[in-house]
Amino acid sequence: MKRPELISRILIVTGILLAIGAPLLLWARTPLIHARMAENGGWNPDVIQAEAGKSLHLKLTSDDVVHGFAVGQMDMQSVDVIPGKVTDITLTFDKPGIYTFFCTRWCGLNHWRMRGTIEVSGSPLDPEPASVPLYVSLDLDIDAPHDSSIIPNQKPSAVSGQQLATQLPITSYQSPDYYRSHSPYQVFTDLSDTSLTESQKWDAVAYLWQSNTTPESLANGKELYAQNCAACHSENGAGDGVFADDLAEAGEASMQTMEGAMDMVMQSPVDFTDPRRMLGASPALLQGKILRGGMGTGMPMWGVIFTEEQIWDLIAYIYSFQFEYEK
Repeated sequence: MKRPELISRILIVTGILLAIGAPLLLWARTPLIHARMAENGGWNPDVIQAEAGKSLHLKLTSDDVVHGFAVGQMDMQSVDVIPGKVTDITLTFDKPGIYTFFCTRWCGLNHWRMRGTIEVSGSPLDPEPASVPLYVSLDLDIDAPHDSSIIPNQKPSAVSGQQLATQLPITSYQSPDYYRSHSPYQVFTDLSDTSLTESQKWDAVAYLWQSNTTPESLANGKELYAQNCAACHSENGAGDGVFADDLAEAGEASMQTMEGAMDMVMQSPVDFTDPRRMLGASPALLQGKILRGGMGTGMPMWGVIFTEEQIWDLIAYIYSFQFEYEK
């Protein structure tokens, strides 16, 4: 082959590679992320690289049903990921670390498995002091039984409890530290040396629980619950959400195949309207359940998704299934 012909061919091949490489370079900067139901693979890719302080441009599409996209512990609105369409989104991370992105649409029984990570590199920052969750500092065994041995005959009223507040030295019970570390039943027993009737003590407990939250926190907790919990635990908290039967069937099937039989039998969602169970649970214990997730159940670990404030708001709302708060 003559030299001019060889050079010509090299130039042609180089031009083709450049033409192909430009879209590839653009894709590397703006990856197309496919969303599929978890049973069919979930997010692809499910690991994304980014750099702190620089914009991360993403393109999202769905291969089956409508999904949602959000990044945990970030102040952002979730976006819908629609089949046959491409959704563009731009994110900026202030500091390096590993962030979790997740599906915000209830797309199936294993919806909670729809998670991926964004690995954000950058100059190391001065490490922030590690925050120890309250349930850890209290050394709580969140898997141990915690039922209340006494339950009210009717839903305790915070309004009635407020009328009793002036008659009792209960201001010490209103501190956030006391509230978070004690179950409603423990507070009920702490009031045993008063002249209140059993019903009045439960009303006083309801008032103490309401006084440790705000309407804004309850509204935020209600929204978080509707988006992330209601499909299993149901909107009314009774544990009979739209996926509850599917979870029970999955647990039964695992028992028949002897795969994790003893654990998977716990698949049924918790009933937040059950006073014996819930009045025996402290906010700190519920914090541990939410942060870690339910071992051997379909409840995921929410610690990488919710901020600490969101978790306390969610807990405050969950207790509203037990107490009648002032409207």
